[in-house]
Amino acid sequence: MAELRSIVMRAHDKWTDTGLPRVQMVRAEACADQVYQPMLHLVLQGQKTLSIGDAVSRYVAGSYFLVPVDVPATGQIHSAATGQPYLAVSLTLDPVVISTLLFEDPSTAKPSRGSCFEPVQAPAEMIDAWLRMLRLMDHTHEAAVLGPMAEREILFRALQGPLGGVLRDVARPEGRLAQIRRATLWIREHYTEPFRVEPLAMMADMSVAAFYRHFKSVTAMTPIQYQKRLRLLRARWLLLFDTRDATSIAYTVGYESASQFSREYARLFGLPPARDAARFKLPPAA
Repeated sequence: MAELRSIVMRAHDKWTDTGLPRVQMVRAEACADQVYQPMLHLVLQGQKTLSIGDAVSRYVAGSYFLVPVDVPATGQIHSAATGQPYLAVSLTLDPVVISTLLFEDPSTAKPSRGSCFEPVQAPAEMIDAWLRMLRLMDHTHEAAVLGPMAEREILFRALQGPLGGVLRDVARPEGRLAQIRRATLWIREHYTEPFRVEPLAMMADMSVAAFYRHFKSVTAMTPIQYQKRLRLLRARWLLLFDTRDATSIAYTVGYESASQFSREYARLFGLPPARDAARFKLPPAA
């Protein structure tokens, strides 16, 4: 773990490319709200609380979790608890790689227990595979051969763990996760537009009742809550980096009522839009 931390200390205060396919790392003092893509996330140092819909989980060093589909999330890094920056690595999930492991050993994946967002203690074998993966950052000529081997081992160890069933579902091209992911991608592309759930259920080839149930089991949100989170995360980004006022931004992200936007924004982030944005903006130079 110490060597892994020393490597990841090279990262920026955002997700940083490593030069290795599908592998990123981060060194952060504060947690940025974002849309997490399907990935395996391993914490190396520090503590973080992540809120994904109704699910709130706390992660500590040595734990990992899975994100099976794109999900909007808000979080907080507890830097005061350790006095050190938060360090983590992620591996974007490739269904093809996972499916080859299942093809070679169909008994590999164990049934999942609980939510995929819950922390799981990483076994020593998985951490060792991560170390061999990140060492390849300094040996790019070896990465093409050894990188895929390390990736397969990381996924193999995860398939043997409590969340193995989630990975198995990720690899199924016509399974429940693939059906829900089609719906989440549509909502992401049309998040500013009003929509009805019935067409999304048809897109996922499910009844409306089944669609609601499976969507929430995967994302911890209803489809409407999912859309609202996307709108609010985008609105917060615009408030920080755009010159428009809160009312204009509310209409930009799809709200028809500025007062409703302000209420829902404050409910999620703790402060009304303008006051929340003011916390992160420096006063003008004298």
